[in-house]
Amino acid sequence: MNKIITIIAAFALVTGATSCKKYLDIEPVGRVIPKTEDDFRALMTSAYVSFPAHKSLLSLRTDELVLDEYSTEYPNYRDIYNWKDANPDPVTMEFAYEGFYKTIFYVNQVIAEVENEAGKNTVTAQLKGEAYLMRAYAHFELLNLYAKPYNAATASTERGVPLALKIDLEQNYAPATVEAVYTQILADIAAGRQLLNTDNFETGKNYRFTTRAALALLARVREFRGEWTLAQEAATAALAMNNALEDLNTSTRLPSHYQSAENIMSMEKAYDLRNVAYISNHLLTIYNQQNDLRYPLYFRKSGGDYVSLKGNSDALKISFRNGELYLIQAEAALQTDNLTAAREHLLALKVKRLRPAYYQTEATRVNGLNKQALLEEIIAERERELAQEGHRWYDLRRYGQPTIQHEVNGDTFKLEQNDFRYTLRFPKSAIANNPNLL
Repeated sequence: MNKIITIIAAFALVTGATSCKKYLDIEPVGRVIPKTEDDFRALMTSAYVSFPAHKSLLSLRTDELVLDEYSTEYPNYRDIYNWKDANPDPVTMEFAYEGFYKTIFYVNQVIAEVENEAGKNTVTAQLKGEAYLMRAYAHFELLNLYAKPYNAATASTERGVPLALKIDLEQNYAPATVEAVYTQILADIAAGRQLLNTDNFETGKNYRFTTRAALALLARVREFRGEWTLAQEAATAALAMNNALEDLNTSTRLPSHYQSAENIMSMEKAYDLRNVAYISNHLLTIYNQQNDLRYPLYFRKSGGDYVSLKGNSDALKISFRNGELYLIQAEAALQTDNLTAAREHLLALKVKRLRPAYYQTEATRVNGLNKQALLEEIIAERERELAQEGHRWYDLRRYGQPTIQHEVNGDTFKLEQNDFRYTLRFPKSAIANNPNLL
């Protein structure tokens, strides 16, 4: 980790950050010593830009995709697809690690210096609040990649990931426990929420954290911890500010589009594998292909296969949106035995996604489900609604860690139920830089 921080420090002081598409209005500027509000906004923009685009690789490990064996990039992804983690081919893409700590490095500078250098006002408060939220989110993603899923009984002893809370080249970056990392994540969310004062940024700047995005992140964190009442409260509070959904009966805009009515935050490129993978038959068959309006909007036939229409575009970057919050509400209500509310939240989403006649049939079916069947339906709806948005791997980890089978060059590979490979190994490059990760 010390080597990583040194590299990042040199990068930050010598160069400027890479700019993104103009329509996102991101024009980061490298500075030697940030002094002004604009300098610190540029530093925060660098943090957003450097946040890893890792969720496509996670999708390859799920039941959403089939790897194209004829793609020129096939060797780069083969060992991810067949879960060969112990000794992958050297050309295999590495999962993100350093990139998260690069983002954390930037935001730690903002947290430490923005008010000292640029004064205390609403602008610097917003910047510092965003920095806390970004630090929380980076640690949250790291934890859910490289640590076991949260279990209250074992979290205080299970190994998590290193916490980086200040710029200190001499700090010993040993992994903290899962509970300690979550404690810091929740503390950072709380600190950020105290400072944030912007509910929504204008379209084009909605890659930034806002008060709504903070609540959406909090709802997701509470959901992953199984704290259902708190997850429900956070999701409900976010939706109280704006509960719009794209009505696919009248709109052809993808719900994950940065201009969508239900958009909360568009930072992450969640899917970028159109030239490498096809949609699995499993995923295609969980939709009613004639009556679910998502099906032709999410997928397109390409030869004899189907490809995703949800990625490969900066306009489809997505971190949080209202569709997820309705599903968190449904899941949380069910887990607290409020089946009536669970059905209401689930159907509030379905009515915007299905043809009217079919929706009536679905409403009758959903209203007749018992608790276990309703839970299975909520999980299935998450799979349909959030396909290729980076949620499926995490949902598989949270619910049952089922057996998954992939075919590669005529060979069959299995990820067994509760397989230890549901938790990623730290990348070899990360271990080389920080032996504490062994």
